[in-house]
Amino acid sequence: MTTSNESARNGDDEQLAVLGYTGEFKRSMGLFANLSLGFTYLSPLVGVYSLFAFSLTLGGPPSMWWIVIVGLGQMAVALVMGEVVSQYPVAGGIYPWTRRLWGRKYAWLVSWIYLCAMIVTVTSVAEFGSAFVGPLFGITASDLSGLAIAVGLLLLALAFNFSGTRALARIARIGLAAELVGVIALGLYLLLFERKHSFAVLFDSMGAGGDQPYILAFIASALTGLFLFYGFEACGDVAEEVADPGRGIPKAMILTIVIGGVSALMSYVGYVLAAPNLQEIVNGEVADPIPSILDGALGHLGSKLFLVIAVTAFISCVLSLQAAASRLLYSFARDRMLPASSWLSRMSDNHVPTNALLTACIVPIVLCLFVYWKPDALPRITAFAVCGIYIAFQAVVLAALRQRLKGWRPGGVWTLGRFGMAVNIIALLYGVTAMILMVIPVPGSEGFVNRWIVAIGLVVVIGSGAMYLVLGKPDRHSVDIPEDDAIEVADRLRALRSTGTVPETSLEH
Repeated sequence: MTTSNESARNGDDEQLAVLGYTGEFKRSMGLFANLSLGFTYLSPLVGVYSLFAFSLTLGGPPSMWWIVIVGLGQMAVALVMGEVVSQYPVAGGIYPWTRRLWGRKYAWLVSWIYLCAMIVTVTSVAEFGSAFVGPLFGITASDLSGLAIAVGLLLLALAFNFSGTRALARIARIGLAAELVGVIALGLYLLLFERKHSFAVLFDSMGAGGDQPYILAFIASALTGLFLFYGFEACGDVAEEVADPGRGIPKAMILTIVIGGVSALMSYVGYVLAAPNLQEIVNGEVADPIPSILDGALGHLGSKLFLVIAVTAFISCVLSLQAAASRLLYSFARDRMLPASSWLSRMSDNHVPTNALLTACIVPIVLCLFVYWKPDALPRITAFAVCGIYIAFQAVVLAALRQRLKGWRPGGVWTLGRFGMAVNIIALLYGVTAMILMVIPVPGSEGFVNRWIVAIGLVVVIGSGAMYLVLGKPDRHSVDIPEDDAIEVADRLRALRSTGTVPETSLEH
């Protein structure tokens, strides 16, 4: 007798076969583990800590409203991606989605941008983690200690990732718990017992922006939210390791944004209202204000406990990023779209892409060496990484809109129905606006390179990717792999459901 779980797995494999693939992963990840992976990648604890002083200096306490604004915009993007992943629940996320929605050349260039951005993001998070690991173990801060800690975090994440999908899911769940304690519980404590200011201060610029119109200062502080709300797409990167992915992954994406947004907002507001020296922070006189806020609110022991939680969250975040990058590399290589594709697509006995994981660890280590050589480069490469990821997001949104205009009705089990076109357009308008805000120079930056570093980085990455696409022709190696087939696949999936070929537990609302 076939159980419902076996039936669902058969349905997942049947849909994968319709898409032209044979499953090589173990489907050992459920909804909660998938949510945990996306949430620890998004990591509100990391995002809020990294940008708190920066955003207050630019836009004052009202900067926190960008968390709400960007959260709503990214929700529209996630809804579009939810429809796409429900039809195409395959490993790699951005790459297979753009290939099947547009074509292999488009997908190669988009995925090149996304891959570069992800590798840089892994590096950035590992580097930022040294600010927590060092104080926890009493390590004196220096460029060398920062390099050692960052490399240690990358190697630790690699060891966990080598252990298999179950270990990845387990650590992701631990990271989720650490994040929730570190942001929600701490934020609530600060709001209830350590509040130094009234809620009215959240609408007070406190002089941020100086003599210029405040709207300009507020726009400049948009990075408060823009740096925070990505990572939910990682839920789709591991689609072939998730049970019932067409239904579960869209839910995990939405929950990642909702829970992550609420957590970040509560944490940010808690820090603002508990800061005894808020005006000094806004004036730019305190470079790293959160440790002093925590020391005053929690004491020395409490601050140490927070560092333990923060380090756990950082480890989980690096782990999730590394896993997502490796799945993108594997997906790319499986379609023979990269040099050394046969090596990169190799799977281990416990069903993890070993060599893709090695690459997702070694390249960030090389970048860590560059940061050690040029310490002031970290904020710049981080800014490029975020913008590159937003470009990849909007490439999916644009490709989905193109298919809708051709008559595509998403064929997965999770769809927006008649609201799909409107949400798709809103997501595209939001994304274009967000990218413009990220490219605009930050007030106070000097010199052409410093002012336009994000745009310059994008030109270099896009230009090199386009050059390799023209000269190396990586797309010619996978002409037999399907592309631009969204309408046909949707029709085939609906036909399968109507005939009962695919079990209802997997492929029917």
